[in-house]
Amino acid sequence: MRPARFVTAASLFDGHDASINIIRRVLQDQGAEVIHLGHNRSAEEIVNTAIQEDADGIAVSSYQGGHNEFFRFMHDLLQEKGAPWIKVFGGGGGVIVPAEIDELHAYGIERIYSPEEGRNLGLEGMAQDMLARCGKLNGDPTRGDRLPQRITRIELGEAAESGERQLPVIGLTGTGGAGKSSLTDELLRRFLQDFPDRRFAIVSVDPTKRRTGGALLGDRIRINSCDHPRAYVRSLATRSSGVEVPEAILGAIREVSQEDFDLVLLETSGIGQGDSRVTEIADLSVYVMTPEYGAASQLEKIDMIDYADSIVLNKSDRAGARDAIRDIRKQYRRSRKIFDHEVADEDLPVFGTVASHFNDAGVETFYRYLLDHLAEKEDSWRVPSSRLSVSGDDRPAVIPADRSGYLLDIIQAVQEYHRGVEESSQKVRDIDSLDRSSALVDSSQSDALLEKARQLQDELSPEVRKLIEGWPAVREAYSGT
Repeated sequence: MRPARFVTAASLFDGHDASINIIRRVLQDQGAEVIHLGHNRSAEEIVNTAIQEDADGIAVSSYQGGHNEFFRFMHDLLQEKGAPWIKVFGGGGGVIVPAEIDELHAYGIERIYSPEEGRNLGLEGMAQDMLARCGKLNGDPTRGDRLPQRITRIELGEAAESGERQLPVIGLTGTGGAGKSSLTDELLRRFLQDFPDRRFAIVSVDPTKRRTGGALLGDRIRINSCDHPRAYVRSLATRSSGVEVPEAILGAIREVSQEDFDLVLLETSGIGQGDSRVTEIADLSVYVMTPEYGAASQLEKIDMIDYADSIVLNKSDRAGARDAIRDIRKQYRRSRKIFDHEVADEDLPVFGTVASHFNDAGVETFYRYLLDHLAEKEDSWRVPSSRLSVSGDDRPAVIPADRSGYLLDIIQAVQEYHRGVEESSQKVRDIDSLDRSSALVDSSQSDALLEKARQLQDELSPEVRKLIEGWPAVREAYSGT
């Protein structure tokens, strides 16, 4: 039986996500697979996600005061969309009073946890109660035979894989944190915009924790374009350690192929140096990496550079990115024995991107490369340039590379100013003390004190001496006399 699956989020207009982050971590520790959406999520977005992911439960924190309407609307949407088995859990601290909790329970919300219950049960007790209330209904035939349920049964090994894969698959793999989800989001946005009659599916894989058996399926946080009627996203956990994709991935893609989709974007979990299985699954494999790979010799250890159809250096606005692209191109040539100088570096399928930037020029170049590749196999992917997304601007970074340390420069300038003020103030105090002392001693000692005062006076900057000379006038002006 598969682990329980929960969709977690903070409600619309609610930026208080600390509590739901704690709850989803506890659920993961209890062995649940958690599809986390983050904060400020609408009821319909949460419900659509739960249905697409074949979730067992929804857990939402709501501190914005609209909990009565929000939880009721989620319940109504689940009934309306034919998924009444998905249970809704919530909490909102003292914002949700006991009388409102009773009303929500009576309406059909599975459980709203009050602060008192939190104290009595504890965090682990609350998570265990949620898991117990969801039960073990995974693969239950009463859930229907829609795509999410069929993929679940494929995961459980309870259904035969149906048909052959007929639609193209683009596989994106790479190290964790390379920006695969952000890149997927930018590609999906462009596909949806340029092909208004086509539907797209994303199969996203994240690793299962070996110690607990739980998993954080958090790619939807970055894929903002997925809440679209022509997009479908299914998150899968590896359900074992040390693998890039789960055993059920081929079956899941075949199930998607039976639906009315035109393209699958497969995003694998973060990998190390030796896993390249995505090349066996995808028609076009993409390796996503960042400039922080270490010395150039480390590139020789990465299998995917040898096997990937294209390589994307994401976060290429960081220091050292240009050198990284040069080294990757050299390794790409060596691994494929491309020593012909007639093939320019710019013609190699190595792209520098900044997927976190909207309409990034590098992402646009990579996207057009994908379209050219798809059009080689199916001419319908070939579209006039006039219909393509507006080309990305090669806009400079928010902070130019030569100004990357400008805040440090400001801090150092301010600190140096304060040090100068303190040193000058101390010298002025010493000069005043010497002048006063010279009037209290005999002439021989007085001359020595005055000479020392003159030396200190000479050490003062012209600006400080001018300020001291003008001080009586400033004092008189402010005194009003």
